[in-house]
Amino acid sequence: MASKPKQLLTELSHPGPHEVLRGNLALVGLPGVVFTPRQGLGLPAIAFGHGWMQPATRYRQLLHHLASWGVVAAAPATQLGPLPSHRLLAGDLLTTLDVITTVRLGPDGISVDPGKLGLAGHSTGGGSAVLAAAQSAGAGDDARPKVRAVATVAAAQTFPPATEAAKVISAPGLHLAVDGDLVAPAVGHADAIAQSWAGPVQLRTLAKSSHLAVTEGRHWSQLLLQGKPQRATQQLTKALFTAFFLTHLTGTEKYLPLLDADVKRAPIDVPEDEEPAA
Repeated sequence: MASKPKQLLTELSHPGPHEVLRGNLALVGLPGVVFTPRQGLGLPAIAFGHGWMQPATRYRQLLHHLASWGVVAAAPATQLGPLPSHRLLAGDLLTTLDVITTVRLGPDGISVDPGKLGLAGHSTGGGSAVLAAAQSAGAGDDARPKVRAVATVAAAQTFPPATEAAKVISAPGLHLAVDGDLVAPAVGHADAIAQSWAGPVQLRTLAKSSHLAVTEGRHWSQLLLQGKPQRATQQLTKALFTAFFLTHLTGTEKYLPLLDADVKRAPIDVPEDEEPAA
């Protein structure tokens, strides 16, 4: 019997069945962090882009959560200054996917399937993930990793514009906008990106949230940017990202009822109109 959306949301809000290992991407030539299940071959994986001035470690629990559900999750710690290059961060996200695909991870030789790769990000890191997905879409057969799914939270416009990049992305997209976001209002950022998306796309608006709600811990940038960490937003993001990536990277249909339904504090604004890609 199929589970109801509320049951699936509750299930995915809790850690998954896998024990999680944390690693340092610097050991393979790129600063950043990576979280993996303790064991597994041919795993799905995502690279995550941090927000403006946000250390990659501010997303530790989100990355750990994805790994507990069997998704290798890595975040490069580059372009951390006040004037970052969104194009270079996009390139680093694709390099991260290259690295975790070609290098055996963990003591038991964990491996990633190059056909099960996704991108995610917060704020300008979300916009950079869109730029990276567009680069992937235009890559040759032997060039960049092929991205199969993209998810963002409080996505912000980039230079070059993420809205233009979205026009060439056929992979499924999930964009979580923030109601009342003062840094990246949905109308010119997440909403505009979703409206430009070439493939199947879904936009949800997180109620009673803020631009920094998905981040963890304290950081001096909270003096400059709206909001602070909020557990409710973090839990919703964990559950929806996990459902989205498990569906589109592994082909499971178990979590489709959750992705197709409105949930409390995260209603669908732009529903997907195509079946998920396996």
